[in-house]
Amino acid sequence: MSIRRKLFLSMAALIIGMGIMFSLIIKVVVVDILDVVLKVDRSQEMKELSNIFAYYYETHHHSWNGIQHIQLDTTIMNRHEQAGVVLLSLEGEQLYAAGEIPASWMIGLGTSTKVKAHGKTIAFLHYYDREVGNMAKVRRGITSSVTTLSLLSAAVLVFLSLFIAFWLSKRLTAPLKLLIYAIDRLGKGEFGVQAPMITKDEYGKVAQTFNEMSKQLQQAEEVRRRLVADVAHELRTPLTILRGKLDWFQQQRRPIEPERLLPLQDELIRLARLVEDLHQLSLAEAGKLPLERKPTNMESLLQQLIERVAPSAEEKNIRIHLTCSANHTTIWVDPHRITQVFLNLLVNAIRYTPEGGMVNVGIDEEPAVLQIAVSDTGIGIAPEHLPFLFDRFYRADEARTRNRGGTGLGLAIAKEFVLAHGGTIDVDSTPGQGTTFRVKLPR
Repeated sequence: MSIRRKLFLSMAALIIGMGIMFSLIIKVVVVDILDVVLKVDRSQEMKELSNIFAYYYETHHHSWNGIQHIQLDTTIMNRHEQAGVVLLSLEGEQLYAAGEIPASWMIGLGTSTKVKAHGKTIAFLHYYDREVGNMAKVRRGITSSVTTLSLLSAAVLVFLSLFIAFWLSKRLTAPLKLLIYAIDRLGKGEFGVQAPMITKDEYGKVAQTFNEMSKQLQQAEEVRRRLVADVAHELRTPLTILRGKLDWFQQQRRPIEPERLLPLQDELIRLARLVEDLHQLSLAEAGKLPLERKPTNMESLLQQLIERVAPSAEEKNIRIHLTCSANHTTIWVDPHRITQVFLNLLVNAIRYTPEGGMVNVGIDEEPAVLQIAVSDTGIGIAPEHLPFLFDRFYRADEARTRNRGGTGLGLAIAKEFVLAHGGTIDVDSTPGQGTTFRVKLPR
């Protein structure tokens, strides 16, 4: 059974039950009130008449024979207009009747009591007069009218409530129905499918959460596909080289000199580095990159990295300068990950800067942020390549080629490492003049 039907049936049962209870309560309350308000006191007359009939019963050997000939005291019967009496046996048989009104009226509209002798009921006495009858008619009329009106109002209330319940159940479950449709599509592999957000209540929050989850699944699927495609593409070249070399050595059928294995070792090193880079990048993109944050003096760290790449810079007669305008350069970062970021930027700056060029590293301070810029006077990057510069395995035709080294993952890894620290990285470049990478890390 659907939630919509369960919700409607639950509300319907509650509404019908409340309608029946409402009608019964009104009827009981009205009857009790009318019995008190419209009751006519004839207890004295009933007592006197009961004594007369009880005395007759006892004096006639506990028999009602001849009771129809009894003459009642006129002072009792003349107290009220149209007075009448009906005596019924225990079996309901009429024993005695007196008065101008039919006996059935006196029984139906009059007041009644039990006739007792020695504590035992021997008959039922019904007394009637005009006032008692009128009050009984009023009481019955009001009771009937109230009952009819309460039943009609309850029926109308139940009908309207059921209509509202049906409308509410349909309206409340409509967003859920749309969400189920989106869930079914997601289950069939349509990652990224979005559920319409037609409300701003809990259903809207569920739809929003579902949409975010769907987007994350789509991104994860795209990452997985790119990873598979990238691995297949990038591993093909070194594997082809290794296979060709090994096949050639096998065809030679003679001992292999150690120096001839060096190219194979280089390709294996390249493969190992590529696999490790892909692993680190996948962890960063999935938000599962482990970070060991500790207070790190960025000025000292960058000075160490400059000394590390200095031999490569000296080979090309490239000068590296470090300038710092910040008062405090200590921030909480993972020094190992940040080292990978700026080492990659420095290596790229030296690689694409011609001989006699210059590389500048500047540290500036902004509110709650430490900015580090790595600038070079290299060949620069064309504007059409800048939007894709941080994509994995992306290489500009002239600025970044496989022949000049690298796996094509350095900048992608650097970006993910910076994002993992809550920072940002961007680039400005002018062809023929140089490139500047800016990294902003929160304090």
